[in-house]
Amino acid sequence: MAITIAKAEDRATVTTHAARIEHVSKSFAGPAGRQLVLDDITLDVAPGEFVTLLGASGCGKSTLLNLVAGLDRPSAGSIDTPGGRPALMFQEHALFPWLTAGKNIELALRLRGVPRGERRGEAQRLLELVRLNGAYGKRVHELSGGMRQRVAMARALAQDSDLLLMDEPFAALDAITRDVLHGELTRIWEETNLSVLFVTHNVREAVRLAQRVVLLSSRPGRIAREWTVDIEQPRRIEDAAVAELSLEITEELRGEIRRHGQH
Repeated sequence: MAITIAKAEDRATVTTHAARIEHVSKSFAGPAGRQLVLDDITLDVAPGEFVTLLGASGCGKSTLLNLVAGLDRPSAGSIDTPGGRPALMFQEHALFPWLTAGKNIELALRLRGVPRGERRGEAQRLLELVRLNGAYGKRVHELSGGMRQRVAMARALAQDSDLLLMDEPFAALDAITRDVLHGELTRIWEETNLSVLFVTHNVREAVRLAQRVVLLSSRPGRIAREWTVDIEQPRRIEDAAVAELSLEITEELRGEIRRHGQH
C-alpha cells in the first residue's frame, strides 16, 4: 500500500476533520524480521472533538500518536492533519531546566515565528490560561510536578495548532494532582475548541475526559471497539455514570488482553 502525506495546497478550504488516519500500518525491523505494531488503523478526529486512545501496554498507542505528530512515517496508509503540524505533549514535561517557565513557552513562540516584542505578553497569557499567574520567572526546579505539566501544556498551546496530541501526560502525577489537571484540561479544551487525541492506559481517565473512547487490541494494534461518551461535562472520576462505562470498557480491555495472551 502506498504511503501518502497530504500537502497544505491539497487541503480543502472547509475541513471535516482535524486528523484523518486511513488504513495505517506500522512495522519495525527486529531480530526475527519485520514486526507489525499497528495494523490497518482507520480513524477520524473531528474538529473540536476529544478522543482518547486506550489499550494495554505495547499495543501501539504512542506509536500511532508519533505518526500523527509527524515524528515517524507509516509503513502503509495515509495521515492528514489539515491544520498543519499538531502540538504534542509528552508524559514527561521535557522543560529546559535552565530556562524559566515563561522562557520555555517563549521558545515555542519563537519557533512559531512570533515577533520578539510579542512573546512575553503571549507567554503570560498562556500561563494565565493554565492558571499559573505569576509563574513567568520561576525556574523548573521551583515548580511542583503538576505546575510543570501546566507549563508543558501552555508550551504545547503556544504552537497554535488546531490539534493537540497528548501521550499519557498525567501518568506520573499523584491522584489528586491528576484529578485537578483533568478538570483544567477539560476547561481549556472547551474554551479553545481544540481537537485532542489523548493516549492513556487508564480507563477512568479516558471516560472522564473524552467524547469518544477508542480501544486498541494488543499487538498488532487494531481498533477493537469504540464508545461514544454521552455524559455531560464537567465529569468527576467517581461519578456513577463514569464508573459504569469504565467497568464496561475494562471488561472489553481484559478480553483483548486474554485473547492475545498478555498479562
